[in-house]
This record gives sequence, C-alpha cells and structure tokens, in this order.
Amino acid sequence: MSSLFAHHALLPQGWTGNVRLHWNEGGDLSQVEQDAVLQAHENQAQFVVPGMTNLHSHAFQRAMAGMTEMAGEGKDSFWTWRDLMYRYALHITPEQIQAIAAQLYAECLRHGYTAVCEFHYLHRDHDGSFYVRPAEMAERVIAAAEQTGMGISMLPVLYSYADFGEQALRHDQRRFSTNVAEIMQLIEALEGKRNAQVEVGVAPHSLRAASISQIRELVTALPAARPIHIHIAEQQKEVDACIAYSGKRPVELLLDSELVNERWCLVHATHLNKAEVQGIATSGAVAGICTTTEGNLGDGFFDLPDYIAAGGRFGVGSDSHVSQSPVEELRWLEYGQRLRLQGRNIASVTGQRKVGDFLYQAALQGGAQASGRKLGQLTTGYRADMVVLDDAHPNLAGVASTDVLNTWIFSGNDNLVRDVYVGGRKLVVQGKHIHQAEVNSAYKNCMNILRAL
Repeated sequence: MSSLFAHHALLPQGWTGNVRLHWNEGGDLSQVEQDAVLQAHENQAQFVVPGMTNLHSHAFQRAMAGMTEMAGEGKDSFWTWRDLMYRYALHITPEQIQAIAAQLYAECLRHGYTAVCEFHYLHRDHDGSFYVRPAEMAERVIAAAEQTGMGISMLPVLYSYADFGEQALRHDQRRFSTNVAEIMQLIEALEGKRNAQVEVGVAPHSLRAASISQIRELVTALPAARPIHIHIAEQQKEVDACIAYSGKRPVELLLDSELVNERWCLVHATHLNKAEVQGIATSGAVAGICTTTEGNLGDGFFDLPDYIAAGGRFGVGSDSHVSQSPVEELRWLEYGQRLRLQGRNIASVTGQRKVGDFLYQAALQGGAQASGRKLGQLTTGYRADMVVLDDAHPNLAGVASTDVLNTWIFSGNDNLVRDVYVGGRKLVVQGKHIHQAEVNSAYKNCMNILRAL
C-alpha cells in the first residue's frame, strides 16, 4: 500500500486539510484519512485535486493542430475543415497513430487530465479494407494509453452514412466505414483489453452517420452500463438538415427515441432550443463541451446558464486537440458565456459562487460519468488519479486553498501542474512525463514523415 499526505485535498465535500490518501496495488484508493498527522519522511504535497477526465478525443487530430489555420478562397467553416481532416486521416498508419496518441496523452497528463474517452473512428486500412486484426487501430491507441499511463474509455465509432437519409459514404470516408455487426465485432475483439485502466464502450458518430434504428440495435447489443457517446447539434447546418429530413431537430429526434439515459454523452450539443436543454438535463446524460475546438471551428456557444439551471450534467474534452489543457477548456467555457451574455461569473449555483470551483467539480463529475469508470473524486474505491499543483509557483504564493481553483483556472498561462498520479503511479514529476523523451522522439519522427507527404 502507498500513500500521499495532502496538506489540502479537494474531497467531494470541498477543500479539506491534513488528508492522507492511501491506495492499493490495483491503483484504487483504499482509505482517505482525514485529520491526519504528517510523519517524518512521508510523501507530501500542498494542494491535491482529482485528475480530470477528457471526455472527448480524436487522438489522430493532434497531428493536425495548427495546420488548418489558412483562409481559403471562399468562406471557411467546420465543413471545409472537415474535408482537410479527411485527407489527413487517409495517410495515418497504425504505428503513427500510436506515436501521435502517446504524444497527446503525455501532454494531457502534464496538464492534469488523467483519463480520456477516445471517440475512435479510424478503423480501416488506407484502401478501405480491415486490417488482419480488425481492431488494430484501436489497439494501437490503447497501447499509447498504456505506454503513457493514461486511463482510457475506448469508444469504437459506428459510421455508416455520409448524411441524413442513409446517404452512401464518400470515398474519402472509407477508413471510417462500419455497420452495427462490425462495431460489435470490434468491441468483442477489445474485451481482453478491459481492466481497471481500460473500458470499452461505443459511439454512434452522429445522426448523420448512423440511423436511429441502427443506434437502437447497437444499444440493445451493447453490454449493460457501457458508455455511449454521440456527436450532436454541433453545427447549424446539421440542425437544418435534420429538420429537412425528419421534421425534428437532432437532439429532439434522439430524445424521442427514448434511448438516452445516464450512460450517454451528447458531445457538443451546441445548437439547442429550450426544450432540448431541459430534455438533456432530465435524461441524466452528460453534455460533452469542447470549448477550444468549438471556438477553433466556429461552432457556436453552448447554452450553459439555462443548462445549469435545469440541473444538467457536463464535462469537457479537447476533441481536435488544439489545446491539451483542462484549464483552457474551463476558462473559455466561462469566457465564451461572458462574451455571449456581456456579463461576468456566469457558471455558478446557489451554494457555490466560486466559478472555478463550480466548473472544475462539475466537470469532474460529468467526465467521470461519461467515462463509465470510477473516477473524479478522492474517495475510497475510486481510482487514485491525483494532480499535485505547484505550490512553489508565484501564482499560488499565499493563496488559500479555497481560492486555488479560481487562481489555477483564471490566472495566467503557466502550467501549474507539478506531479500527476494515475492509478497510484506517478507519471508526471516536476512537470515532466516520465517517458517524455522517448514519446517526443517517436512523435517527431512520425511528423517528419506525415508533413513530407
């Protein structure tokens, strides 16, 4: 058994002083000892918080960051970006996706993410055929998580159609093509990978790419309690197309299926009416908000105040990985609302008026729920996923524990994460990942090849 003494630990009830966190060989917290007394030569830290779950990731897109920021001849949008992404995705090999994912996960760990939900749709070889091992691309991403120590919920993506009305996939979507039977085969192939660090769920890509009847079949076949994620209502064009096809808005159409419950994460959900906001909140599903990607792609603003007022659950993800920091996602989630509403301190509720505290703790809960794993709180039986903040940094000088989250999220751009534990393993030490040099080297070699294409 191992332990860490926290002078200040963020427990479910709030900041608590003098806490000793114990964990077992399996990486689960076995005891949370309050009113503890520091012992000589004991491992200790000033500020310890639960690690954040990154609830939406397309790992291969990390390799594209910064490469699509050039205006075209016409108006640029999500849809023009998507065409560039498709062309990039056609080149990536299994070896390269592992190198890219390892780089991403090491970066995410250094910024305080300790788990990821990988929305994985790059299944097939370049010519559109399956690999000899059909789940090889997913296995490579899981291997990257294992290499870096990142906890992962692997979500093989059902991607059957190009648009509403079961339109045939485009040629540049050939690597994504799957039907329900193929997705279930992939899930079965990944069963042996499941352990305390790895869960396997599923992700219908969107209502554009999977029909309601397919989704119903998939949910029926999926083992109970596994997480289910879906892109939805990210773009106004998608909403308009859904209405033209079905007479209903995307979230309305999905909610009317009566499939959505606490297992679900509705990613983006950017364009909602009042009934849809209430409907998601009532369903118990998690809204997966990816602020930096939504800003990068020009998606729009999530209706955060009404969703909070309805009791909705949410978490954050880095999606296309133009950022790898939960702090940036949370900061711009709040700042976006301030710009939209021309006000301040939007994300708060009665009983928690500190915006940073509300955002961080709500995202911990939502992210954990979306992962299907026991994460997001320093409680016995949960994973020993812990972030130690750098109390020696000037930004935290003299800061009371009750002001730490506000300071961390809203004060400067330096990374204040010092150490990170995942399942009790210390993976980040003094701001550096323990395998950072080898991960960086493999990534640079990979990118030298991809950028030469």
